[in-house]
Amino acid sequence: MGNLIKVLGKDLENCPHFFLDFENAQPTAAETQVWNGVNAVLEEAQTVLAELRSYTGAGQEIREAIQNPAEPRLQERAWAAVCPLVAKLKRFYEFSLRLENALRSLLEALTSPPYAPTQHLEREQALAKQFAEILHFTLSFDELKMTNPAIQNDFSYYRRTISRNRINNPQVRGVPRAGESEVNNEMANRMSLFYAEATPMLKTLSNATTKFVSENKTLPIEDTTDCLSTMACVCRVMLETPEYRSRFTNTETLLFCMRVMVGVIILYDHVHPVGAFAKTSKIDMKGCIKVLKDQPSTSTEGLLNALRYTTRHLHDDSTSKQIRALLQ
Repeated sequence: MGNLIKVLGKDLENCPHFFLDFENAQPTAAETQVWNGVNAVLEEAQTVLAELRSYTGAGQEIREAIQNPAEPRLQERAWAAVCPLVAKLKRFYEFSLRLENALRSLLEALTSPPYAPTQHLEREQALAKQFAEILHFTLSFDELKMTNPAIQNDFSYYRRTISRNRINNPQVRGVPRAGESEVNNEMANRMSLFYAEATPMLKTLSNATTKFVSENKTLPIEDTTDCLSTMACVCRVMLETPEYRSRFTNTETLLFCMRVMVGVIILYDHVHPVGAFAKTSKIDMKGCIKVLKDQPSTSTEGLLNALRYTTRHLHDDSTSKQIRALLQ
């Protein structure tokens, strides 16, 4: 059907045999409304990633200010350097809220009756592609955040400076210093919780998916988890089958598939009562981990770490020793 090609000759137990064309899927008329709303968020996502890649921080200015506390000029210089960076961090945080809403609209579209999740993924390929793009962005953002300590350092300095100013100048409490009005105390608290997470965007999506399931009590949880497990299967099949890998015209699509596969595994593990690693899981974890380990380690180590450290059920008693050993 369309760009969704049946995978032939694969004896994969309980696994829908799809090849989803992540490169060329286009929205049908029925998908357009949801697709347009999500597309606006995805376009902004590229700007967010570009800004995060170029985020160098104010480390030097902060060090000089801390080492010379009696030098007002250096204090003002550090403050002037940090404030626009904190404004940028605020935009990243606010974008995470828009990403959460986009994910919700896709989950609603891809799990709504009367179609089963597998039928949705086959019928609404463009929305499935957008769901994949959200996961790709999420893991890309979190990888960049984890390798950039300047983000936490800048924000911590900003909060310490605000607190110190309020303590030292109680008579002007409530009167924001230049830069403080950009991030009030309530916003700063929310941002602090967000950036304290090792993988903040992934945490946002996990919470959003869990909330989606809990709020839609008439929707069986299996409809959501089957959507996730099917996507994981689709990605694994595409990665491990040479004839389908060869269909990709862009080499970046391989990394895209790996990130999406890992992203849906983590979401499944957070939402499903017993998680992704149990024997009853509809995700072939051994196969997925093997696919990642068969790729160059430079492109997969961060994804394997995401499975090791951001899943909920890896260390449950129901997880086999073999799977744990594969992730050692």
